[in-house]
Amino acid sequence: MTTGDLFADLDGFVALPRVAGLWLSPDGRRLVVGVSVPNAKKTKFVSSLWEVDPDGERPARRLTRSDQGENGAAFTPDGDLLFVSARPVPDKDDDPRRALWRLPHGGEAELLAAPPGGVGDVVVAREAGTVVLGAAMLPSATDPDHDRNLHDQRGEVAAILHDEYPVRFWDHDLGPARTRLLAGLPGEELRDITGHVGRALHDDSTWDVTPDGGTVVASWAVGETGASQRNTLVAVDVATGERRVLADDVAYDYTEPRVSPDGTAVAVVVWERPVPERVGDSWLAVVSLADGTVTPVARAWDRWPTSPRWTPAGDALVCVANDHGHAPLWRVDVTSGEVTRLTEDGAYSSPRVAPDGTVYALRAAVDHPPTPYRVTASGVTALRGPVPPVEVPGRVTEVTATAEDGTPLRAWLALPEGDEPAPLLLWIHGGPLNSWNDWHWRWNPWVAVARGYAVLLPDPALSTGYGLDFIQRGWGQWGGTPYTDLMAVTDAAVALPEIDGTRTAAMGGSYGGYMANWVAGHTDRFTAIVTHASLWHMGQMGTTTDWAFEWVREMTPESAETYSPHRFVHRMTTPMLVIHGDKDYRVPIGQAMTMWWDLTSHSPDTGGAHKFLYFPDEGHWVMKPEHVKVWYGTVLAFLAHHLNGEDWQPPAVLG
Repeated sequence: MTTGDLFADLDGFVALPRVAGLWLSPDGRRLVVGVSVPNAKKTKFVSSLWEVDPDGERPARRLTRSDQGENGAAFTPDGDLLFVSARPVPDKDDDPRRALWRLPHGGEAELLAAPPGGVGDVVVAREAGTVVLGAAMLPSATDPDHDRNLHDQRGEVAAILHDEYPVRFWDHDLGPARTRLLAGLPGEELRDITGHVGRALHDDSTWDVTPDGGTVVASWAVGETGASQRNTLVAVDVATGERRVLADDVAYDYTEPRVSPDGTAVAVVVWERPVPERVGDSWLAVVSLADGTVTPVARAWDRWPTSPRWTPAGDALVCVANDHGHAPLWRVDVTSGEVTRLTEDGAYSSPRVAPDGTVYALRAAVDHPPTPYRVTASGVTALRGPVPPVEVPGRVTEVTATAEDGTPLRAWLALPEGDEPAPLLLWIHGGPLNSWNDWHWRWNPWVAVARGYAVLLPDPALSTGYGLDFIQRGWGQWGGTPYTDLMAVTDAAVALPEIDGTRTAAMGGSYGGYMANWVAGHTDRFTAIVTHASLWHMGQMGTTTDWAFEWVREMTPESAETYSPHRFVHRMTTPMLVIHGDKDYRVPIGQAMTMWWDLTSHSPDTGGAHKFLYFPDEGHWVMKPEHVKVWYGTVLAFLAHHLNGEDWQPPAVLG
């Protein structure tokens, strides 16, 4: 069986190894990636760490093995690998926790730190070797031992007492333990250098440490009126815990700090605060560690940079930015602001820069899962990664169209093999600030293509990689220009000889699910609609989502009401498959429950044309391997029933 055949077999597809995360040693000679596969019981995906030859000559070599998996890697100055794992801790209780381990080059893994609240992200000072990690500790804890005693006293109590917003994030509760920073040399007792700081170090916070290990720089959340917050930039003295603010402006958020090679400056991504009338921009900046002076870099560049990394000389930053259906690597000169594109096609992630200037990163595309690559002045080279190449069961092409306002539009189109016109699936991306340019395991078009469908992946208004004006076209009016853009691209695809325009479906998750609901209320051109983790009643959504302060930065009460799909339920005649997880805190389950009542109570059909696939223990994303199979199996059965006239046959495990 080829890998292309595996897309037609859900067991084979779910078993495909998944590469994520890439780490490089300070000398540039050790490269490590993470590989995830289902565990034996198929209850979760577990990750192991593999070493990849930076020269591309030797095959990849597995470094770690445990039932709980390993991730969150970092390197010490002498090349030892640090990683985070919930594997059993020697001489501790049986309660699994994410602990920090060290794997010497050629040796056995040894435990370094096991705080009771677990270990989060880890960074290491490039020269001094100081380790800085995040660890969740209870508010009154004075040190890790005290925290352990407090956890024992808490026992089975699950209640959480809050005094600030927010209280949830994506799929989990926040608190009562909150992240602090612990620091020290490997083998030493790690010291708490922040104390209890509440929301400051939240789940999206990142930090870095100067080469000499003396100062930690962190993205630091502070509260605002209106139950809001902003991300500032702070420096923490490792010896004393003294904290000083480097950058704080009510108009901006500062994220992804990265200390320069000489330890004098910090590169950050700056996000301008959006308002309902206008989307905020984003750019790179360099912040002085001495006095906090913030110097924008390439401020006029009309792209949104992420994942900045310094070049060895400290004269430029390597970053990722979406661009017309790709996510290339770019080099940005910190003095002149000159931007140079380093790669052409593909979507890059986890960039790392070696001392000789070579860039290592994971490269993916719509038809290509993440794989380690080397980027030099002479070109882009695939390395011998731990996962065999994947052959997709079809081909990808591009579709272009023109919007109602004359703006050029584009989309990827994944096509099956063969000469017969294929039924079309319009897949609408989430976000909505997003782009179809990467490989997706959760929404993988090739699973559908293997069954004879063509999958259209458009980037309508609000998509990234086309400039700020392109996003502004849809800002605050989700069902306006984005909808007409989608219909224009769909018209262009249906006109192709490869497409059977009499059999079409619209599908999406999160914002894509919102748009699927909007489509259902504004056209009957589609034969079926699948809506996952979707927004239905915009007024209710705004105050029940986990990150409500972001919502009001775009949506006014008037725009939320105008573009709320629930207002058009009386027009919805297309059969719909509604999918939602109870642990979804970004789009709460109440959205799906309200939608399901509205759909069924307004439908004249009592034969069950609409379906509701409910996951009591999943969140915004369906993560468990067996549930992934159920998700795809139900979606494919729904499409086959309505587009191909097959009998309704959902997965047998649903009873």
